[in-house]
This record gives sequence, C-alpha cells and structure tokens, in this order.
Amino acid sequence: MNKPLRRISIFCGLLVLALLVRTNWIQYVQAEDLSTRKENRRVQIAQYATERGNIIVEGKPITGSAVTDGSDYKFKRTYMDGPLWSPVTGYASQAFGSTQLESLEDGILTGNDDRLFFDRTIGMFTGEKKQGGNVVTTLNAAAQQAAFKQLGTKKGAVAAIDPRTGAILALVSTPSYDPTSFAGNSKTDEKAWVELKDSEDKKLVNRALRETYPPGSTFKVVTAAAALEHGVVTDVNAPTDTEDPYILPGTRTEMVNHAPNCGKATLNYAMQVSCNSVFANMGDKVGRDNMVKTAEKFGFNNDKIDTPVRAFASVYDKTMGKDGNALSSIGQFNTAATPLQMAMVTAAIANNGKLMKPYMVSQLESPGLDIVEKHEPQEMSRPLSAENAKKVRDMMVNVVENGTGRTARIKNTVVGGKTGTAQHGEGNKKRPYAWFISYVENPDGSSPVAVAVVIEDSGADREDISGAGLAAPVAKAVMEAVLKSNKG
Repeated sequence: MNKPLRRISIFCGLLVLALLVRTNWIQYVQAEDLSTRKENRRVQIAQYATERGNIIVEGKPITGSAVTDGSDYKFKRTYMDGPLWSPVTGYASQAFGSTQLESLEDGILTGNDDRLFFDRTIGMFTGEKKQGGNVVTTLNAAAQQAAFKQLGTKKGAVAAIDPRTGAILALVSTPSYDPTSFAGNSKTDEKAWVELKDSEDKKLVNRALRETYPPGSTFKVVTAAAALEHGVVTDVNAPTDTEDPYILPGTRTEMVNHAPNCGKATLNYAMQVSCNSVFANMGDKVGRDNMVKTAEKFGFNNDKIDTPVRAFASVYDKTMGKDGNALSSIGQFNTAATPLQMAMVTAAIANNGKLMKPYMVSQLESPGLDIVEKHEPQEMSRPLSAENAKKVRDMMVNVVENGTGRTARIKNTVVGGKTGTAQHGEGNKKRPYAWFISYVENPDGSSPVAVAVVIEDSGADREDISGAGLAAPVAKAVMEAVLKSNKG
C-alpha cells in the first residue's frame, strides 16, 4: 500500500474509532441524563401514557386522571377541589411541567420509581397495565377546609402542625388556583397558565412555604424563650428594668408602645398586652449572638427544611448592630418568617420545648397498596427546656384569656396564642400584615395542633388591620376543626 493510501486508511480508522467511542459514550454514560431531559418528548409522552397514581388525604384521592383526546399524551391530571389542595399537591401539566408533591414524588406516581420494579415485573407476566403508586399525606381535610373558608378572598396563608409528630395538618395559600385548568396542552390550558403566571396576586406562589414576612409581635414568643433560656429572666411575673420611654441602644430613638403601663412591666404582662419596649430590652440583654442561637434552634436561617417541598429560609440577621437586634426582637427590622416557620415555633412551645421535623407525606404506596416508604417522626431540635416552654405557654394562655388574643377563645378549652401586626415598607407606610399564632390543648395537656396565620391583604382599612381581628378567627376555626375531627 502506498503512503497516501495508508494515511487515508489510518485517518478513516480513527474516524470509525471516534464514532464508536462517541456512540458508546452516549449509550452508556449519557443515557440516563438524556432520557430524563425535559426536551426529550418521548419521556413526556411516556410520563402521561398511563394513569398517574393519586395523592391521598384521609384515605380519599384528591387527584385523578382523564383521557386526553387528539394528543400524543393519553392521560392528563385532574384535581378534586383544586384551589383547596394546590398548596399541597402543586401541579402536573403536560405543557408546563410539575411542582411540589407532583414533581418530587413523580417516580411513585408514574410507576417509574425503582422501588416499584417488582410490581412492573409482575405486570409483565400477568398482562396488567402499568400503574402508578400513591402518595399518602398527613393532611386533615376539616382543618384544610376551615382555613380555606375563613381566609376566603383575603390574601394570606395558614400552616398547621401536630406538635407531637411534626405532621402538617393544613397548608393553605390564598388566592389560589385550580391545577386542572392548565393540566393539558391545549390553547385553553395555555391561556389559563399565562393568566396565572402573570397574575399580580401571585396565585402560583405557595405563601405558606415560600413567602416570608416580618412576623411582628408573634416573634416575641421567641424572644421570651431566649430570655428564659439564657437566664435574663427567671420569673415572668417579676418587674423588668425596662424604662418608659425605652430608647433603642446606641440611638436617640424611642421605642413606640401601643399598650399602657409598659414601664417596668413584667414579661407576662408585656406578652399579654404586647409591650414593644420590654421585648426590645430583653432582646438587647440576651444579645444578638444568643438571640441568633435560639432563633436557629426554632428553624430560622435554615434553607433545608423539606416537607418534602422545600420551604424558604426564615431569617434572623447574624450581623446587625444592637439597635437592629432590639428591633428584630419584636419581629421587625430584618426578621422574616414563613407561616410554616411560625407554626414550628408554636409547635415546639406546645410540645414541651421539643421541635419535631415538619412533614406532609406519611407514606408512599405501590399500585397494590403495599407500603414502599413510611415516614417516622423525627426530632429536629430542643429550642427550650420543658420548664421554660411551660412558662411561655402560660403567658400565651394569658394572652388569649386576658389580653390581645381573646378572639381565639374556645369554650371549656385551653388555648394559647400571640397576636402580631407587622409593619413593613419604606417608613412602614405599606398596609401591615396581620398575624396570629396559637395552639390548643387536649384534656391530658398534650396539643393536637399548632397554627400560624398571616393575612397579607384583606381589603380592610389600615386602622382595622390587626392579628386579633383578622388572623385569630382563622386560627380558631382550624383548631376547632382539628378538635372536632379527633373526637369523631
């Protein structure tokens, strides 16, 4: 063979070798990545080729599947009471993807999860069609419905937790949306999606998990816990050294109180009528670093709180000065919290100082209803001792019995709570947020539910916005629903 032909042969051989290497690389190394890419239409077609498994609440499905006509996708997702449950389910859309439980548990719901391999294998021999498994939630239908009904046309959110286990009992965000309206890929679905996506009300946002607000005076229970835990206060009924007027440390700014007799007030009285000066003073005495430690034990500054849907991190500033820390101690300045976070705070106090990790999926089931995975309650932290938790609870009960939280009273039942009206915006000129956090006790002293409610906008006049007037009735309805369902 002459030299030019030999060179051409070698070059062609190298090209064939490169082609073989590239083919094997795609088939064996990149196969999984390519098969799961959103751009791979065959994956999407396969995803909707069979009926999805269901998301379950109290033994009943809140989802379903319907046949799609004139499309490559055989089935599309349907939802029962979509606006009620969308903060829990998220959505699964042929055109716009999926979110929340629909996304996180897609493998179980489609039947593609490796843990369902045995079911798929049996189906090959029996001729049964491929089926998806079920996602069983911890939600309490009565509590969810009560929260949704009470919020009504208001813009806001509710999170309710069983303090003993961390199980999420209600998760509501309003205004809401119906995931069925854009579950397909038609022009009608596209129109519904665009309207929701561009909505000024941010209907697609799960406010209970993924919106943070200044918590206002509801944060005072965290400051009280910090003051007790770090020895700044031992007797909640002893006078404090809070001056009236109280000057923010390092400034000439007076702390404004909206309640009488806050000078030298006891911690108990200060909680009852919500004295800003007392809690700002206590936060300053605890100190920023110790306030951060206590807040973080309750869950603040943690960006990995998965329910399994990940919640936004609530914030207690680690770098602010003394005046900022004093303001943060009353839930203002840079302090920000999700409704879930404030429900966690309340749950820890109600559960003798033990914070359980929040979760809303109790188990995953195979198509044959065998348990694939079961959630076991997990302790997350101990923000305060049982003794100090009892002191904070007693103060919260006093708030409901004799203070700003009277609208949350339930006859012949122990209820503890804390109101909050959070200022925000430049110069605090925007409409304030109305907050209420609360828990209710069983006859044996345990608590079946801790609730956090925030009303972002109710349409009420500014002077009529308050945690007691707007948020507390919502929390009361949720607590009553849980108590009634537990009796039934």
